[in-house]
Amino acid sequence: MSETFVVVGGDAAGMSAASKAKRDDPSLDVIVLERGEWVSYGACGMPYYVEGSVDRLEDLVSVTAEEAVEERGLDLRRWHEVTDVDTDERVVTIRNEEGSFEQPYDHLLLATGAEPTLPSVEGVDLDCVFTLNSLDDADAIREAVEGDGVTEDVVGASDGEVVGFLRERDPTTVAVVGGGYIGLEMADVLRSRGTHVHLFQRSSHVLSAYDEGIAEIVQDHLREEGVELHLDAGVERIEGDGSGDAHAIVAESGRTEVDMVILGTGVRPRTTLAEDAGIEIGETGAIATDGYHRTSAPDVYAAGDCAEVRNVVTDEVDYVPLALTANRHGRAVGQTVAGKPTEGGPVARTAITKVVDLEVARTGITDLDEAREYGFDPVSKTISSRSRSGYYPGAAPITVRLVGCRSTGRLLGASTVGTDRAGKRIDTVVAALHEHATVANLERYDLAYAPPFSPVWDPVLTAAKVLNGAIDAPDEPSGAGDEPTS
Repeated sequence: MSETFVVVGGDAAGMSAASKAKRDDPSLDVIVLERGEWVSYGACGMPYYVEGSVDRLEDLVSVTAEEAVEERGLDLRRWHEVTDVDTDERVVTIRNEEGSFEQPYDHLLLATGAEPTLPSVEGVDLDCVFTLNSLDDADAIREAVEGDGVTEDVVGASDGEVVGFLRERDPTTVAVVGGGYIGLEMADVLRSRGTHVHLFQRSSHVLSAYDEGIAEIVQDHLREEGVELHLDAGVERIEGDGSGDAHAIVAESGRTEVDMVILGTGVRPRTTLAEDAGIEIGETGAIATDGYHRTSAPDVYAAGDCAEVRNVVTDEVDYVPLALTANRHGRAVGQTVAGKPTEGGPVARTAITKVVDLEVARTGITDLDEAREYGFDPVSKTISSRSRSGYYPGAAPITVRLVGCRSTGRLLGASTVGTDRAGKRIDTVVAALHEHATVANLERYDLAYAPPFSPVWDPVLTAAKVLNGAIDAPDEPSGAGDEPTS
């Protein structure tokens, strides 16, 4: 009799696991339970659907429901919500439009993802306050900013009901709350659609995962493009106009009249199912797993945005809700369930985003205080270089910040910003981090050179050369040297 692999959640981790398990062991009965309509979609592309660069929601779908069933042999059940997990009896309770029933399992994967963290302020439940956490959310926001063509099946992010104000208003002023990746991407795409954007950030600079110098480059660019920044401006309330529509944002910086609000204040792991089942929750607040993504319950796995991971730099648990992590770890679970135990591997917190025409990227541990908490003796250097040979057309400025450990020489992290292929240069540093390279090792990397692509000394190599000099300088204080060096 074949074994049953039940997957809770039909997006990146869940579908990767299900597809890989079925491919490697066709005898497995693989059941994917998804509480909504959409499966296997590129959530990272949602801002670009709002922008209009992506024409249709369906373009963001990697594997359609029909392909999952007919080509991959999965038992995909949409609009099936798992409400309970019994790890003793090895059954999950499922609710659909016909009622509730139980499904036994031999192996179970929790791939329940993450949900938006909403600020605890008055007004977050108004009709024209949106989050961007699903394809339906993206559709509602795009309909709002287009101001026409609204249909009865448009749903809002806040309560799942038709957003009435879309029929009556063409928003021209939008508040984006949160200066992280989603907040900046939404500020960018809304600006490109002709709206007047106010960006509210409760701390002193956007992109809190970056140092202030890198963030200031991004901030200056946003201001040049017409985005109004409100820094050190925690939102106190969102005022309505009596009909459920937003009327103003009240923050520490004052009162600003707006037509709609986008909340980009972060996410948290969905762990309710695991908690209710008595499965261990880790110190990060996500589901605790081992290197093979096994939880504290027998034959129950967790992967993706609901689960903890291990950091390649610190070798400690971490929470990194990113797409590649979910896909890679889901695939590893699928291989394990199919009989080939596979580790998904550690992560380096690598991320990249586009802000207007700036490319901004980071990896590893870049905050000096955090590095000290992990026992490192950090030192950093920031250099300014160019993307190509200076005489070659198209050469543009690139800023690279590297962080290393003075006592060991080990490379800890990096961030980059620039307009001409600055972002993907971070991958060189990622590779070095996964090999536990020293800064001196990185300085000697034999990177490709030709004038259209790079100076002789690639900006990453220049940064490593400067940082290595600082590490070797016995009298320079720890953490010194963040000023840009040409």
